[in-house]
Amino acid sequence: MARLVGGMGTSHVPSIGVALDKGLRDTPEWKPFFDGYVPAQEWVKEHKPDVAVVVFNDHYNAMFLDRVPTFGVGCAEEYQIVDEGWGPRAIPSFTGHSAFSWHLVDSLVENHFDPEIIQEIKVDHGLQVPLELFWGKPEQEWPVKVVPIFVNVLQYPIPLPARLYDLGKQLGRAIESYDSDEKFVVLGTGGLSHQLQGARAGFTNPPADRQFLIDIAQNPDKLAGWSREQYVETFGGEGAELIMWLVMRGALSPDVVARFSHYFVPASMTGAGMIVLENA
Repeated sequence: MARLVGGMGTSHVPSIGVALDKGLRDTPEWKPFFDGYVPAQEWVKEHKPDVAVVVFNDHYNAMFLDRVPTFGVGCAEEYQIVDEGWGPRAIPSFTGHSAFSWHLVDSLVENHFDPEIIQEIKVDHGLQVPLELFWGKPEQEWPVKVVPIFVNVLQYPIPLPARLYDLGKQLGRAIESYDSDEKFVVLGTGGLSHQLQGARAGFTNPPADRQFLIDIAQNPDKLAGWSREQYVETFGGEGAELIMWLVMRGALSPDVVARFSHYFVPASMTGAGMIVLENA
């Protein structure tokens, strides 16, 4: 059977990709942020996962308000890079794992989830940035297959945090029941605290961000029990993306070990964080 070797949470701020493309990795403004990911990159090199299930949201690049699925599962063989307004980034496209995607979709439907099945879509920074932060920028092809799980966290009503936690539990079961010797990781992405519009534009909440990095490992039931309004009030309108980390956490066992974590603020008006978890 397939094996889940760990879960990773990370911000997916678009300016991270811009900084990498412009060669700003070691500038004074960005070096502290990127240096915090080095231990996680070493962890990835050591464990060599074959498949990354990436939980993220499209930012009105491949989807718009005329089509907003609460959940969607990518079942394609390949995912091209979307143009976010300044041309597609010069990175390789992503290889999908359609066989597992269909296994996952069937498992979700059997357990009362009804995801949209997506067989052709381009992906934005929500998936691009996390892969580059953990695996680095490849010259030719990514060393891992991806299974995208899209979550609506932009157009209300967004899903309940508890629903995402339950989705993660079912994802973990689907990985464990998949007939393969492949190693999987699950990435929960988004956040941390930020709000890009309205009266609180520029809002961050570093104390709450740091507590979230503790609670996602040690007390996920607390975070799953929060209301959507609590996430918005605590982390900002766009900081509500953090509910997607609950999918990653739900896929793991109740008891985990936090191997690495990192926090940096602000990255483009955003509190940015990372964590690497293993089952205890």
